[in-house]
Amino acid sequence: MIGEHPIKQILIETRSYWDHEGTAANVRENFLKVIRCGTGALGAEIFASETESKLVFHTCKSRFCTSCGQRATESWQEDLETILPDVPYIGVTLTMPIEIRELFEQNKHLLHGVPAMGAEAIIQCAKARSGAHVLVLVVQQTFGGLLNFVPHLHVMVSAGGLQESTNRWIPRLRFDEPELMRAWRYALIAFLAEALKRNILRCSLTSEDLLKILATQYKRRWNVFISRAGSKIYRLKHDGRYVRRPPIAQHRTIRIGRYEVEYLAKNTRGKQFVATRYTNEEFVKILVEHGPDRGRHAMRYFGLLSPRSKARLWSAIFVLLNQQQRPHPPRTSWRGLHLKTFSIDPLQDSFGRSMYWVGRRAPFKAA
Repeated sequence: MIGEHPIKQILIETRSYWDHEGTAANVRENFLKVIRCGTGALGAEIFASETESKLVFHTCKSRFCTSCGQRATESWQEDLETILPDVPYIGVTLTMPIEIRELFEQNKHLLHGVPAMGAEAIIQCAKARSGAHVLVLVVQQTFGGLLNFVPHLHVMVSAGGLQESTNRWIPRLRFDEPELMRAWRYALIAFLAEALKRNILRCSLTSEDLLKILATQYKRRWNVFISRAGSKIYRLKHDGRYVRRPPIAQHRTIRIGRYEVEYLAKNTRGKQFVATRYTNEEFVKILVEHGPDRGRHAMRYFGLLSPRSKARLWSAIFVLLNQQQRPHPPRTSWRGLHLKTFSIDPLQDSFGRSMYWVGRRAPFKAA
């Protein structure tokens, strides 16, 4: 049987496999948040009309929670749609060979540095060709369609750039896939080599063997994809799918049993879905592997979107583009988000009358 919230149901069914000191603290914290999301364990607000009352339970705000992550993603997209300049944007996907992925699987503490490597490769390619600065937004993803560990980057890049030497905006820059691949490959190999030098790259292999692996991977071709230029709305919706979400899609969960989970995995090479069975322990291991780290941002900003560049050049960009700079939109309320997502006003009673806040219920102590 599959309930309304499959991820929560799976975590409850498999709690004995992950709720212990052997699981990373950030993973346990997120899993417990998901279980308690929308329940009395987090407390509630009380709303009432003349004839009815209603409890609205607090949500967990975890990046691993599908419903909370969806609302946060929509809010993030709305914010960036407003403040970003109206220029074309391209999408860049940066991947790495399986041998490099295996090193990161054993050294997840190094994953936080990967977005900066990808952004730097793109920034340097733009500067080398035209001396232009570009807007770069990076979303890191760690999972593939088969739920395996496949770290890669989805990058949103302005198709044009600011050339400071001439004080003009170049509307279209040319990005070359082989050139970008070489820059990305060099950046990531150099990053891992430096980690090895500082003795923060953990592996069962010797340093000599690791250096041989890095040297071999540096000579091979890596997969890099550059999309056609499109609108910022399209790119934000596309890349926003990866911002705040667990590795599994709830609608592809076929069956949740006492000992086994059946899931419709996506074979991207064969372009088909494959019904796959996992024991509860196997499925928990998959979820644990992709648990978000505490304090790590789901999206990262570089180039003209970095805080330093925005403080210095942001206003000039809009002047050169002859566009009006817009402030951040006001934060959408819970009621507004619910109305936008489900087309239902959560604070209307059965007679269509508005309900008003009347109090708060404290969280009960969870097990």
